[in-house]
Amino acid sequence: MSVNISIKDAIKRYGNNTVIEGLSLEIKEGEFFTLLGPSGCGKTTLLRMIAGFNSIEGGEFYFNDTLINNVEPSQRNIGMVFQNYAIFPHLTVEENVAFGLKQRKLKKTEINERVVEMLKTMQISEYAERMPEKLSGGQQQRVALARAVVIKPNVLLMDEPLSNLDAKLRIDMRTAIKEIQQNVNITTVYVTHDQEEAMSVSDRIAVMKDGYIQHVGTPQNIYQRPANLFVATFIGRSNILEGTLQDNILNINGSLKLMYSEDDFNDNYQGEVQISIRPEEFKIHKNEVDNAMKGIVRTTEFLGLNTHYTVQLENGIAVDIVEESNIAHLYSKDETVYVTVRQGRINVFNHDGSLNLIKGVVNDHAQQI
Repeated sequence: MSVNISIKDAIKRYGNNTVIEGLSLEIKEGEFFTLLGPSGCGKTTLLRMIAGFNSIEGGEFYFNDTLINNVEPSQRNIGMVFQNYAIFPHLTVEENVAFGLKQRKLKKTEINERVVEMLKTMQISEYAERMPEKLSGGQQQRVALARAVVIKPNVLLMDEPLSNLDAKLRIDMRTAIKEIQQNVNITTVYVTHDQEEAMSVSDRIAVMKDGYIQHVGTPQNIYQRPANLFVATFIGRSNILEGTLQDNILNINGSLKLMYSEDDFNDNYQGEVQISIRPEEFKIHKNEVDNAMKGIVRTTEFLGLNTHYTVQLENGIAVDIVEESNIAHLYSKDETVYVTVRQGRINVFNHDGSLNLIKGVVNDHAQQI
């Protein structure tokens, strides 16, 4: 049975160093929830606190209404998948998957039934008698996942499970992991620093920095309307330009003016701003058009479906632009072009980047950032 996870005012210290302070979070029953952030942000520390592997210096952790702070890891009914697989090298695939069930002293017939079904679900039935050393990295990770899920845990915890795989295997495995999670409907907490991986598998994502949660939302929420500048630059690629906001007129880069209404913003902020523009939200024009920034193409990179450009604007700032490849024309190096933006898709932040001023930010996290 899946559970919802409630974390209230969690604190984690190592000696005099506080790495998590006052963190609160709600993870819904059956959802695929990802903790995403750079190395050292506290995501693995938090995962290990949920698992019971790290001590808790403050706050409360609940599975449904049950306080688990002092519950031993073995009693929390969790499944765990690690970065290094952690499968037993001296046991066959079948024996590895059966290990947790034997520890729980289930009947042999039930163990056999559940193992056979899990091997089938993970598409590794043909490897049942193989030793781990005879398996590829992707196959070993499927064994690790099968062993974690076969015990029917309330919570599945996954710590950078794909980081040791090559690029193609990572894509294949993240698809498999998402499909399996949906089939078994286990509340899953997944840790990664890979933004693309997080976007592809998650129902919701918590973006973390320095032990604090910056934004909790769906991949679409976070990508399209990031809560602050850190989230905008960490999720996907983004060009950051300076400007001013005065009387609902946004002046970008000193050369582009966009008109807004007061209903477009969260408050009456006036003054210096930072503007986040995704590469795909620029449009390049060969000829001069109204309300455009003049620039010179510095690089052209044809990648099939899309072409990536670097364009140096008149004030010297270079921006990355991605456009669908045009079979009739590619802009060439040193060509003069004119650049406009899709106004409805850009994000405007206050001067220090701590707040997105554009309405439409959906942040499920109420913690003060």
